[in-house]
Amino acid sequence: MFLRTTILFILLSVIGFAQPIKTDKAKLALQFYDQKEFDKANEYFEDLFDKQPYQWFNKYYNSLLGAKNYSKAEKICKKVIKSSAVYQHNYVHLGNVYALQNEQKKEKEAYEKALKELNPIQPFVNNLANAFIEFQKYDMAIEVYLKARKNSPDYPYFYEIADLYKQKNDLKAMVNEYLNALEFRDTELQNVQINLQNNLGYDEAQGGFDNPLLKQELQKRIQKNPDKIILSDFLIFIQKQQKDFDGAFVQSKALDKRLKENGERIYDLAKICVSNKHWQTAQRCYEYLIEKGNNNPYYDLATVDGLTAEYMAIQKSQPTKESLINLESKYKKVIEKYKGTNLSVSLIKYMALLQAYYLDKPGEAILQLENLISNSGINATEKADLKIQLADINLLKGDIWEASLLYSQVEKDFKYEPIGQDAKYRNAKLSFYAGDFTWAKTQANVLKGATSKLIANDALDLSLIITDAIGIDTNDLPLKLFASAELLGLQHKYQQAISRLDSINLLFSTHTLGDDINFKKAKFYSETNNLAQAEKMYKDILEFFPTDLYGDDAQFKLAELYEKQGNKEKAQQTYKDLLTNYSGSIFVVEARKRYRLLRGDNLSN
Repeated sequence: MFLRTTILFILLSVIGFAQPIKTDKAKLALQFYDQKEFDKANEYFEDLFDKQPYQWFNKYYNSLLGAKNYSKAEKICKKVIKSSAVYQHNYVHLGNVYALQNEQKKEKEAYEKALKELNPIQPFVNNLANAFIEFQKYDMAIEVYLKARKNSPDYPYFYEIADLYKQKNDLKAMVNEYLNALEFRDTELQNVQINLQNNLGYDEAQGGFDNPLLKQELQKRIQKNPDKIILSDFLIFIQKQQKDFDGAFVQSKALDKRLKENGERIYDLAKICVSNKHWQTAQRCYEYLIEKGNNNPYYDLATVDGLTAEYMAIQKSQPTKESLINLESKYKKVIEKYKGTNLSVSLIKYMALLQAYYLDKPGEAILQLENLISNSGINATEKADLKIQLADINLLKGDIWEASLLYSQVEKDFKYEPIGQDAKYRNAKLSFYAGDFTWAKTQANVLKGATSKLIANDALDLSLIITDAIGIDTNDLPLKLFASAELLGLQHKYQQAISRLDSINLLFSTHTLGDDINFKKAKFYSETNNLAQAEKMYKDILEFFPTDLYGDDAQFKLAELYEKQGNKEKAQQTYKDLLTNYSGSIFVVEARKRYRLLRGDNLSN
């Protein structure tokens, strides 16, 4: 019986629903129909319907309703319903005729009849549901699918029902239908994600799904059914997108324990936290892995990377002397443990940075790095990287010539590679700090064509600063003060650096470094987390030096600052201002992207 019914439906789909033949009579009927002259159209439709009822039903039905000929409309509905079980969805058209005549009892009976005689085969189910949707009877359409679900365990119509809830603007019910699909079968995850992205809204800048409902409903389900792992995995996915790394850690740890895993998902989360500079949660991940014991496959990596994360965290805080000494002690202990292994390279590198920039021990840092560089087991690129770090620390200590020698060695060994160009740029900056502006500018001009876009842009900025400051006025004292202030900032002596910059304004009223000073002060204020003063510096540039070198930089950095603070409205407007006021800026492409993301555009379209 099932096979015969299916074959009948297919045949009727091919023959019965074919396009009506466009005879002269048909053309006249359609012409009058389009002109809304329904009485005239019906004179032709009646004969056409008698000869081909299935092809002409919809046009004739709508034309009869247009003429308010309800009795005839009722008659043709009953005729097609009686002709075949395939057309039981026309009970809905019959019910609509009764609704137009305010015959509520008959209307209800027609709809109930349609549901009662529903054939659970998918095409029939969809036809009936679509008939209800045509007349915006969404609840009845949902009832059709729910009834069909009971008779169709392999295809429970989750997506169709979810779409109907969306049309009703019942987002909570919609979300739960998608979650029903996920609980029904784990492999539905990708389909569920795509549908939720399309229907809930998606904001990449703010972390993915643009509605708190999803997270709330997921958490409720996880509490009721903690053994359904796919739900927890989906929640972790959302938390990562929304940069809720603390929440992701709690869920990941719970899964790791419940499933007795080896910590892989925790280690992967730690790497994501590091890439997003979320150091504290990264530390929590590494600490958890260390607590699992030294037999755990991630123990050694967690030990080393955990210290790196701890070092990175202090750069964004105001650490106490005690905490810095404690971190150094940890480094020494772990370096001793992994002495002679590849893991020790990263440990020594970061301990040297800690000693040089935070513990006022540049001599110890230099000794550590020199011993490491002399190790024959380190490859050439690693050595070059360590030499640059060593040169930076020599510069910090005030040993300019030793720093220059190390930069020159790297430049010579990697002349056409980015690391060599980086060393060349640092040498140019060294000359700048030393007040040798002619040589610094010559080197910067060469680096304008560097393969690294970042180095090329930095070189261009350096060249322009020198040109603007002493291009006309031969007095280079203001620029020397500016260069020395920049060196102080490099040495993390931010307050001294800011005071030095302020002295330029006091001593030289006609200097041309206004935007440079404000931009550099904004950087130093940002480093000390004084964001209010950083904002003021950027605004001063835009107000007093909008067309100078750092006008577009200040505009972009100000927008970025607002975005990081979570002020979407201000960030969006500031990015928009950059597009309007600095259309030729190198920041235009990135600003446009961020503006569109904040506005809610789907950039995949």
